[in-house]
This record gives sequence, C-alpha cells and structure tokens, in this order.
Amino acid sequence: MPADREVALSINGLYKVFADDGGRGLSLAVEGRSKDEIQEETGAVVGLRDINIEITRGELFVVMGLSGCGKSTLVRCINRLIEPSVGQVWLNGREITAMSDDELRDARRHDLAMVFQHFGLMPHRNVIDNVALPLEVGGVAKPERRDRAASALELVGLADWGGSMPNQLSGGMKQRVGLARGLAMETPVLLMDEPFSALDPVIRRDLQDELLALQESVQKTIVFITHDLNEAVRVGDRIAIMRDGAVVQLGAPNDVVLNPADSFVREFTQDVRLHGMVTAASIMDTGAEALAGVTDDRYVVQEDAVLDELVPAGLSATQPLQVVNRAGALVGVIPLERLARAMVSDEAAASLAAE
Repeated sequence: MPADREVALSINGLYKVFADDGGRGLSLAVEGRSKDEIQEETGAVVGLRDINIEITRGELFVVMGLSGCGKSTLVRCINRLIEPSVGQVWLNGREITAMSDDELRDARRHDLAMVFQHFGLMPHRNVIDNVALPLEVGGVAKPERRDRAASALELVGLADWGGSMPNQLSGGMKQRVGLARGLAMETPVLLMDEPFSALDPVIRRDLQDELLALQESVQKTIVFITHDLNEAVRVGDRIAIMRDGAVVQLGAPNDVVLNPADSFVREFTQDVRLHGMVTAASIMDTGAEALAGVTDDRYVVQEDAVLDELVPAGLSATQPLQVVNRAGALVGVIPLERLARAMVSDEAAASLAAE
C-alpha cells in the first residue's frame, strides 16, 4: 500500500461463521482449526477468517478467489448486508460495524454504494428511472435525482439511452446501467461484486477498459470482486487472493503473479502470461556504475512498462534501455542481453524478475 495515501477503508480481525448458534465454530476458527474440521465438529461454516486489509483512497482493490472462498461474503460484510461474527470495518474514520440501523442506512446512501453481478433492472421503468431508483428510495427530490442519473449515464456512455426500456438494451448495456446506478449515488466508496462475470469476453474486456478510464476521472475507492485472475491483474492496483475464507496473499498484481506465496497461489496464477507482468523496474540495474555508463538518450522506457512493451524498443536499440520514472528521472538501465534473456520464455522472464 502506498505510504503517502490516506486509508479509506480498514478491515480489522473480521470473521464470519454461519450457522454457529453457540459460538463454538467461531472459537475454533480463532484457534486456527480448518474449515472442514469446524464444519464436521459443529456444523458451522466458516465464511471469513481473520481478514485484515487497509485500502487507500482512490485505490481499485481486487478481491479474488474460487467459488466459495468468501470474497462475496467479505464485500457484503463491509456494508453489513451480512453481519460479521466479530471484527471491525472502518470507513473514513467511522466504524461501520458499530453503527445503529439509522446510521448504517445513512452510510449506504452517502458513503458506499454497491454494484451487483445481477443488475436487477425494473422492466417497467426506463433507463434513467432505473438509475435514479436508489436516490428515489433515499428521498432525493425528483429534479436532483434525474440530474444525477443523467450525469451517471453520460459517464458510462449511455447518455442517449435514458428514455429506453431495459428490454431494448444488450447485456453489456444493462451492466452499464447497473454501474451508473452505483455512480449516481455519488459515494466515495464503490463495492462491485463480480459485475462483469455474466458477460461474454469481448463485452467484458470493453467494460474493463471503461472502468479503468472512468476511474482515471472519478478516482473512487473501489472494492472489486472477481473469480477471474486475468481480470484482476488487468484492473487492480492491488489484489487479495482468498481461500477458505482467509486472505492467502495480498500485493500488487505483478508481485502476486511473479512471487506466489504458496502452491495454491502458484497454481492459481500459472495461466497468466508473464510477459505482460514483468516490468522494466523489475529487471533493470540501478547501481551507480550502470547509470554512469549511459551515453545515449534515444532508448528510453517507463519503469512500469511491461516486457511486451519493452521488446520493440529493445529490437532497435544499440545501447542499454534507460528506465525513467513518471517525473522523467533516470532510475535504471536494462542491458540488452538481459532483455534478450527475458524474451525467451515466460519462465526466463519470471526468473529474471525474481533475481
């Protein structure tokens, strides 16, 4: 997590155990007993186990894992659609888990909105009224809610579709309406529970692009749930991988893919093409001697450029590639022989990045 960024959402020691009438299942979970052992002994089901996460303001934070790992339970515990068994959730300095019902309703109206996988559009309402529905429920006056709904539709590229009915929209357009509904709430935090998983790959990628472009402009704090690692890698600033209700690894996408914490994460990430993950910063030399040898400024790459982007520059270069940060300052160099080694295979690229 960037040290200079303010924490927007903090999750501390969060547990959720279902069907745990006597609390025995929670006690065993805290002791470290396995999910299967707890279920066999008590009948209780561990949904979340000791979740501790801090998410910074403006971060797009991805939670992912296989079906049943607890990721959707986590996002619902954040806004208390599911009540945690124990633990705390803090939002901008206010404890969500200690709020009264009235305070929680207010927080859901003004502080955090949710976008679901199934967008649940009302078939008898047109698009703009579907987007404005949560505002209507929240008591926002009609002129204001329609203005906010129209602005949200413009953000998702549906400005001309406000008067259309849901049955006139494609699946991708309906999902955009669901996203617009969340944006119209104008909350600083947006929870997105597998919002694109029901869409075909082409539409899904288009909406990922739109989400990233949208995030550039609105800079919301987003918790994004997915079971698709390629989607997680593509959209996330950081990724938390869950298994059996616990976070087994948390880090930047390239850290998770290149340095898996255990065999589960390694197997989970094995199909990601590493040439799209290895960055210039991960294979550059930073020593004073290497930097002192720079004599030609024609071959310059950004430190976050991935290997697939470095290859074209390397093919035409006669000097080591110079690596610069966003301010344009020289931070390292990549010898051409090292770049050539990394180009050979994914395994070679990962090995160099891990050195």
